[in-house]
Amino acid sequence: MATAATPPDGTRTASGEHRFFLIATWLLALLTVGGFAMNLAAGRSSFDVPLVYHLHAFVFMGFIALYLAQVTLAARGHLALHRRLGLVAVAWIPLMLALGTWLTFETLRVIGGPPFFGQSEFLLVNLFHLGAFAVLAFAALRMRKRPDWHKRLMFGAIVTVSLPGVARLLPLPLLLPHVFPAMFAVISLFPLAGMVMDWRVNRRVHPAWWWALLVPVAAMALGEVIDAQGYATEWVAGHVAGTPGGERPPGAFLPPGM
Repeated sequence: MATAATPPDGTRTASGEHRFFLIATWLLALLTVGGFAMNLAAGRSSFDVPLVYHLHAFVFMGFIALYLAQVTLAARGHLALHRRLGLVAVAWIPLMLALGTWLTFETLRVIGGPPFFGQSEFLLVNLFHLGAFAVLAFAALRMRKRPDWHKRLMFGAIVTVSLPGVARLLPLPLLLPHVFPAMFAVISLFPLAGMVMDWRVNRRVHPAWWWALLVPVAAMALGEVIDAQGYATEWVAGHVAGTPGGERPPGAFLPPGM
């Protein structure tokens, strides 16, 4: 009587990991796009914004699409094309950092920043948040010859950069005055899910997950701690003075009607 061959443990491990990264990445992409689409449908955002907003959207969404394509290719075994696409990220990531920084400063002047954050808090946490993305992304690129580290660190980077879209699905007014900690707690569910996957597939948690989990949280905490010292408050007030952003209160507030 013939019996089916049992696949080697290594094959099952690789299959389980590919399945996790594929499903988690598609879910993350759908939530990110859904968050921005919901804001647009609700009239809380518009296409009538300065050029930097459009450039930022194109570059950041482009990076998510690029990563999604790479994960899908890897899951299907097309590793050569996966690696060639990865070379694009070397130039793409610095562009993201430049546009993310530019948009943060421009948003403060155009609308004063989202009302659920203090203006200096918005500036500091955003800049450290971009730094956390850069640390994880560049570390992943440097370790691309070590796939176990590379894919977990890059997933951590894409989780970090997806936070603004996912956050738009959350009831932010109900989270005041701890909006940023709540947002980072929600997005941390993705690396935590990766840890669970590792335990189920490999019977251990890869150390890269701790970096993917803690680097963004540490960046947020550092921004909050510095903001609490008040160092940036006066500078931000000067930056938004005489602009529409200077007309809103400098601290977090609940918009009228909410």
